[in-house]
Amino acid sequence: MKKLLFILNILFFLQLPAQENMTTAQWQEDLRFLQNTVHKDYPFLFVKTTEEIFDSEVETLYKKIPNLENHEIIVGMARIIGLFKYGHMGVGFHQKPFEFHYLPLNLYQFNDGIHVQGVHKDYQKALGAKVLAINKVPIADALKRIYPVVSAENTQYFKAYGIHNLTIPEVLQAQGITDRLENSVELTLEKGGKTFKQQFTSLPKGEKVPSRYGYVFKDSNWLEARNQDHTPLYMEHLDKIYFFKYLPEEKAVYVRHSQIQNDPEEDTQSFYARLFDFIENNAIEKLILDVRLNGGGNSYLNKPVVKGIIETKKINKVGSLFVIIGRNTFSACQNLVNELDSFTNAIFVGEPTAENVNFYGDNRPVTLPNSKIPVYLSYAWWQKKPAWENADWLAPAIPVEMNFKEYASNQDPVLDAALAFSDIDFKPNPMRYITDLFLAGKMQELAQEVPKMVEDPRYTFFDFETELGKAGLHLAKSGRTEGVQAAIGILSFVTQLFPNSANSWKNLAQAYLKAGDTEKAIEFLEKTISLDLNGEIGKSAREMLQQIKI
Repeated sequence: MKKLLFILNILFFLQLPAQENMTTAQWQEDLRFLQNTVHKDYPFLFVKTTEEIFDSEVETLYKKIPNLENHEIIVGMARIIGLFKYGHMGVGFHQKPFEFHYLPLNLYQFNDGIHVQGVHKDYQKALGAKVLAINKVPIADALKRIYPVVSAENTQYFKAYGIHNLTIPEVLQAQGITDRLENSVELTLEKGGKTFKQQFTSLPKGEKVPSRYGYVFKDSNWLEARNQDHTPLYMEHLDKIYFFKYLPEEKAVYVRHSQIQNDPEEDTQSFYARLFDFIENNAIEKLILDVRLNGGGNSYLNKPVVKGIIETKKINKVGSLFVIIGRNTFSACQNLVNELDSFTNAIFVGEPTAENVNFYGDNRPVTLPNSKIPVYLSYAWWQKKPAWENADWLAPAIPVEMNFKEYASNQDPVLDAALAFSDIDFKPNPMRYITDLFLAGKMQELAQEVPKMVEDPRYTFFDFETELGKAGLHLAKSGRTEGVQAAIGILSFVTQLFPNSANSWKNLAQAYLKAGDTEKAIEFLEKTISLDLNGEIGKSAREMLQQIKI
């Protein structure tokens, strides 16, 4: 009986809510707990940062805690987690009694600036306005100041999932955009050619802006900047996870798929079986799969999508299959587009994705012992492509961004680009094409085709220098004679394509080092230094030279 009471007492104390008036020692204990947990249970996360940098930032915050307010400590922890740069990770801002406040507006970054996409009805004048400054801090500077708070995999992730930090007063103050934590914040706005200032008062504590897929939609209390006369396809039927529509004039089928989840009314497999049956039995020449709003879900539901496309021969060919991607394309949906990129003839249209090609996902909440704040740490490594094909994002072959006017007037330049495309000679995956030529031994064709592609504006989305360099270094690292010689050939070719690139010459020097030819390695390291006298690449080349001469 005593043992039972002891256990019940422990459970009771574990469930006690956090104390709002926490002591310095309690906050420091929370921070140390987080530090130790990361080192003990999540050491594999040290990929984009180091243990030394992490520990240094922890110690800096630890020493500052006695002079910080609660919200400043929480934002400080968010900056520390932001070092890892994996989008599934972060610090919870909604734990009672430490909930942060939100200003009553939704911001969206178009290619012509950040605009007020949605706003509470009390601030109608601000609807659609371009944001010039927050508390007199220019918007570009404000973005730079909040960026470290977000565990952003890339700039696209920040646009989609990080920009809302500009509307959190606690973050604004902690990052030096406002001097004091106040209930209202002033924004400098521009609308109709006129500049004006607007004071926004925070929503009640715990209340958030009602956004879906990054947008606010009109209701009795909220306004959206989009014209309400009609709705573009990518915003139709948002009550459904997926839907498709036949476009008879274009002989195309449009599919919007906005979560990797089963819709309550029709599971994924049944939906796609119905879709592919429709395609097979009708005069369809194009399939456009729109996942620009898709933030992920369950990767195991991707199979019927990929398998069905592969088996539907009439659309799985260049010029007939298009996938619209964007800043919200993330997590399980990144796995989907990776597989479509690898196994189909899809042409990607729109903006780059928000996720790295290979990434850590599937987080666990680690609850800090005193504040009870959850810190989300990733534990599952998702790798759909080999390490040397990893990248910050999946880039579109046809890059298209939207400006504010296009959004507000319900235009969709991304879908228009997919429907208008007719170039059957286009290579949607340049690296696959180059690799096929290389493996087939078609060196003369390779030497002729690649320089043309580098200069072709259709391939501006593809970083030839980086991707060819990664392929060459991968072969060099194999250590096999034939691999090293092939690497020298590839990396020499890269220096011909990009003769003024210090990095290309450094890569070639590394290949010659692997081959044991130090004379050539020294020659090309010196060339590297001459092209980057004061930069990081030149510095690295000097260090390599010193090692050779030891």
